[in-house]
Amino acid sequence: MTDSSLLSIADLRVTFSTDEGRLTAVDGVSLRVERGKVLGIVGESGCGKSVTAHSILRILPTPPAKVESGRIEFEGRDLLPLPEKEMQSIRGGRIAMIFQEPMTSLNPVFTVGYQIAEQVMAHTDASKAEAWKRAEELLTLVGMPEPAKRLKEYPHQLSGGMRQRVMIAMAISCEPALIIADEPTTALDVTIQAQILELLNRIRRELGTSVILITHDLGIVAEMTDHVAVMYAGQVVEECDTAALYAKPLHPYTMGLMASLPSTHAAGRKERLTAIPGMVPRLINIPAGCRFADRCRYVIDDCRKAPVPLAEIDAGHSSRCIRAGEIARGTV
Repeated sequence: MTDSSLLSIADLRVTFSTDEGRLTAVDGVSLRVERGKVLGIVGESGCGKSVTAHSILRILPTPPAKVESGRIEFEGRDLLPLPEKEMQSIRGGRIAMIFQEPMTSLNPVFTVGYQIAEQVMAHTDASKAEAWKRAEELLTLVGMPEPAKRLKEYPHQLSGGMRQRVMIAMAISCEPALIIADEPTTALDVTIQAQILELLNRIRRELGTSVILITHDLGIVAEMTDHVAVMYAGQVVEECDTAALYAKPLHPYTMGLMASLPSTHAAGRKERLTAIPGMVPRLINIPAGCRFADRCRYVIDDCRKAPVPLAEIDAGHSSRCIRAGEIARGTV
C-alpha cells in the first residue's frame, strides 16, 4: 500500500453457499482508495458492488457468505484477520457506512438524537450530555431544519431526505477516515438527491474524508468521483481516473452503459436509448471466457476460450477486454 493509499483491496474473492451450489459474488477484485479522494464503484444490480463494500466492514452474513481469499488493508492493517472486538472499534469510528435505505438502518423505536448520541458515545469518551450536544451540532452540520426538534423525533416522523441526513450525521460523528456510501440517493427524488450529493461533497472537502461511492448512475459518477471502477458479474472490468473513463471508455460494457444514457442534446425531441442486449450470466455458472461475451458486439472466438485478465491499456487505465487496444486505437 502506497503512502497516499488509505485502503487497498487485493484479489478479494467472496462466495455464497446456495441450494444450487456455490455462487462467486466477488471474484479477484483489487481496488485502492487514496486519502481525501472519492472512488466510484459502478455497475448493474448484482455485479458485486455492495458485497465488496460489506466485505470491507466484515458485515456479510457468514454463512452463507465466505471470504475465500484476498487482503483488505486499511491504514496499514489487514482487516480480514482482525479480532471482532477490533473491527467493532473500526466500524463507525474509522470507517462509516451510509446505506441505501435509512429506514432499514435506523432503529424505529429510538429517537434520532438517541441513535446519534449512542454512536458518539460508542467511539469516544463523551458523556451523555456531550454526546447529545454533539448530535445537535451534527444535524446542524448536515443541514437538518430545526435540528433541536428533530433530535426528539423518530425515524418514521422524518422525510426520506431527512432520514438520509441523519445517516450522514451518524457516519461523520467520529470524523472517520473513510465513508462508504452505498447507493445513498436511490430512494430519493431528484431535488433531494442533488442536496445529499452536495452535502457529501462538502463534508469530504471540509473533513478530508475519503469516500467509496457505490452507484449504478454514471451521471453521479461524473459529478462526484476522482477515480472509478466498473464492475460486471463479480469482476472489475475497467478502472481509471473518472475523466479518462468519460473521454475514452475501453471496455464494451462501459461503452454500453455510456450509450444507454440520455443525451444532453436531446431536449425537445424523442430519442431512443440504446440498451445492452442479453442478460448478466448467472454467477453460479460462470462462462469460461469473458463474462460479457454473450452481450458484446465486438466478441470474437478468442473471447470465449479463457478468462480475460484486467490489463493496463493506457497509463493508469485498465480494461478486462482482449480487444481494448483496438478500441483505444479506434481500429475495432
